[in-house]
Amino acid sequence: MLYDRAVNPKLSQLAAATGLDQPDREPLRLAFGLACVERVQHLLEDPKAIECLAVLRDFVAGRAAATDLARARDAIAEVANRHRGSNSIDGAAHAAVSATYAVANALAGRALAAASYAAYASVYAYGGYAVTDPSAFDGEFDWQAGKFEELKRQHHGNTHPDTR
Repeated sequence: MLYDRAVNPKLSQLAAATGLDQPDREPLRLAFGLACVERVQHLLEDPKAIECLAVLRDFVAGRAAATDLARARDAIAEVANRHRGSNSIDGAAHAAVSATYAVANALAGRALAAASYAAYASVYAYGGYAVTDPSAFDGEFDWQAGKFEELKRQHHGNTHPDTR
């Protein structure tokens, strides 16, 4: 479960104003989830998670079918739910867990959850202590809001060929 500090208030406002949860916004949800995950992909440990991310990347680029996306979504859910976690005090393995959950949420079209997990992964990568400092999320939150605005402009009215 995510703590409130990893919820990006500006992003939440932008998403609501855009109607991000509407079915026709799936291409934007997937593209934004992908963008967030790509920032933390270096933290992924499981080869299957990396493969699933590649499927999302291909789908967003129009090189994969909806059936490929569905298979990857099912596969990453299993990977995320069996991630071993960490007893590490430095937060590095926690970053890998959060990055894996970011991929799972991005593939499921839950862009805001993907963004939150990606923010956590990014901050955990500094060290476990950093997640207790709300200001540690500021840079990632600013990037997320800016990227969302950029992708919103690019996806205005666009739909993926498999969702038309």
